Amino acid sequence: MRDEIIEKLKEIVGGDPVLTEPSQTGGYLYDESEIFVRPAASGDVVVVKPESADEISRIIALANLFLVPVYIRGGGTGLCGGSIPVSPGILLTLERMNKKIEIDGENLMATVSAGVTLGTLLEALEANSKLFFPIHPGDEGAQIGGMAATNAGGSRAIKHGIMRNQVKGLTVVLPTGEIVNMGGKLLKNNAGYDLMHLLIGSEGTLGVITEVVLKLYGKGGGAITMIVSFDETEAAASAVPEIMKRGITPLAAEYIERKTAEHSAAHMGLNWPAKDGDVDLMFVIDGETEDELLNKCETIYNICERRGAVGSVVAESAKDQRDILAIRSNVYTAYKEEFADTVDAAVPPARVPEMINELRRIAAKYNTETPICGHIGDGNIHNFILRENGANPPYFAEMTAEMHEAAIRLGGTLTAEHGIGRTKAKYLGMQFTRREIEIMKAVKSAFDPNNILSPGNIFG
Repeated sequence: MRDEIIEKLKEIVGGDPVLTEPSQTGGYLYDESEIFVRPAASGDVVVVKPESADEISRIIALANLFLVPVYIRGGGTGLCGGSIPVSPGILLTLERMNKKIEIDGENLMATVSAGVTLGTLLEALEANSKLFFPIHPGDEGAQIGGMAATNAGGSRAIKHGIMRNQVKGLTVVLPTGEIVNMGGKLLKNNAGYDLMHLLIGSEGTLGVITEVVLKLYGKGGGAITMIVSFDETEAAASAVPEIMKRGITPLAAEYIERKTAEHSAAHMGLNWPAKDGDVDLMFVIDGETEDELLNKCETIYNICERRGAVGSVVAESAKDQRDILAIRSNVYTAYKEEFADTVDAAVPPARVPEMINELRRIAAKYNTETPICGHIGDGNIHNFILRENGANPPYFAEMTAEMHEAAIRLGGTLTAEHGIGRTKAKYLGMQFTRREIEIMKAVKSAFDPNNILSPGNIFG
């Protein structure tokens, strides 16, 4: 990086928040993407830690002047290489923008700096209000700005939706340097094109999110975690729509294969409590009273039993509930040393059994297995492509493409949560027509005429 640019960056943010030595910048170059599929980061990167939207605006203006790429990093928890600086440039980390958490109990909103982590927000809500924020992508080190930029989801999306459903307002620095406010503490807003929702899920390509207004919810009376076991995927999947039709919308409805659950539990030194059957449904049910919770559990089990359930476990204590949720959340970490990549497809919920059967068929074709779990209530399936001899298997590209093709054929999407980033950009044409991609690129160009911000993300 040119010395002139580095000196100007130091003038904007001060000396210490500008890192140039490899020993300083190395920890910022990669996210949680699997090492065998992520792109290589450039070694010629300057890491800058701004503390305000104004500083970011000046950094962006400088980047436009010198036509230097700018990459944005939140908590580094992404899984598709979106924050990796693949060419010489400026890497913005928003970790210092973590001061503001304003909870508005009257409007059920929170205004939060982009660098605030999910864990910090949850702690603030627990300590200061009777409100809660539902989105939990599995890692509380995720930053709120990054969660908005990637449209994060997680296990609780079945009841409350994904990040897009929670964001009511954004402060954004555009790729041309202007600071704009989008939305606000509004439940209805029908004025003009909805630019805010273009930013949500844009993966750092259309602007730098610096502040987020989030919708909050009142806490219920309590929750119970319940596991219902089956011998077959089809029987388990068929029970979930019937439960929803009965007016019961769980906080979470998860599918997990028994071998996958036990592997994750062993990795943590815990035990998965279900013993019968081969696949499990995990429900988190909320309610105002104990009787309401138990009635919902009974209704769920009766529906499942009519579809072939072979057992159930109800965890009422806080510790047992935490352990079950922790085991489910740990699946990714438990397999991280064994898989080459994870597929994050989604299909219409009623087609989940077909998708799982397709994944198993494709894996069998290559004489391997693919551990499976997922958010069955919203059709989002996660499965792992395993390594061979510590590296990508020789059939990796073909197998991955076939799994994506299966999701598209069943009316689904390449990615439900993780995003396109850099690792899935080559598959974008499977889901969208050439004209659709041209329109997306035109939107990118309208926001970012010099292609300064996160070049290569989404479109390769």
